[in-house]
Amino acid sequence: MHTNIETLFANLWQDYLAITPSAKKVHDLLGGENGTAELINDHVAFRTFNIDKINLDKLAAHFLSLGYEEKGQYTFEQKKLKAKHFEHADTTKPKVFISELLVEEFSEEVQAIIHKMVANIAEDAATHSDFLYSGTHWQVTSEEYETLLEASEYAAWMSAWGFRANHFTVSVNHLEHYQVLADVNAKLKDAGFVLNTSGGEIKGGSEVHLAQSSTMADKIEVQFADTKKQIPSCFYEFAQRFQLPDGELYQGFVAASADKIFESTNAKG
Repeated sequence: MHTNIETLFANLWQDYLAITPSAKKVHDLLGGENGTAELINDHVAFRTFNIDKINLDKLAAHFLSLGYEEKGQYTFEQKKLKAKHFEHADTTKPKVFISELLVEEFSEEVQAIIHKMVANIAEDAATHSDFLYSGTHWQVTSEEYETLLEASEYAAWMSAWGFRANHFTVSVNHLEHYQVLADVNAKLKDAGFVLNTSGGEIKGGSEVHLAQSSTMADKIEVQFADTKKQIPSCFYEFAQRFQLPDGELYQGFVAASADKIFESTNAKG
């Protein structure tokens, strides 16, 4: 396990940049003069399967050991997912959103592919300090990827990318030059970025105390067991939080909005 939050997030960020070239451009675009202003991350998201060896709780252990606490639970029935979010007492530290796919809710064929993948992971892999950015521990064929894709975009993404940050999220509340999410979106579109429009360009809003938007994932060439294929990798999200009646900023997540954010990695239009 990592003993230092900064080191963990720095390693996650470098791993994310390697397969999300647009993230650096977004970072430079929003970082003010010369793109040098530090962007505060609202949250970082991770994906996994609900199989004991590597389930949500195994990923969460890395953050709990660094002082994070569980703060919310979410269910996504349509996508067959469960999720939890975690917060640190130091509010400048990113929140963490971890989801897991409910493998048993899929066809036997899909389950077999996933279990074969997970069988390749060492029993204690999830305890290693670099596990959260260890990528894939298996190889799937392009055909297996397509089979998963038909059943679950999420499962297909996991088969190609494995364990790493699925997305980082710019905190709009902490930006120097922008106060509202719509202005950030306008800037991104002017610069040629494609935004996720599922459920609207902005998901949520002041009425649910959280507004979110995201780019569509970059397309990167992946070497499958049998061939190379260009598929979606990771994306960048943007979050604006609103005050609660007590004057504090809302810190949770909105399941209906998160449901649409998951679609930023969709391979099927």
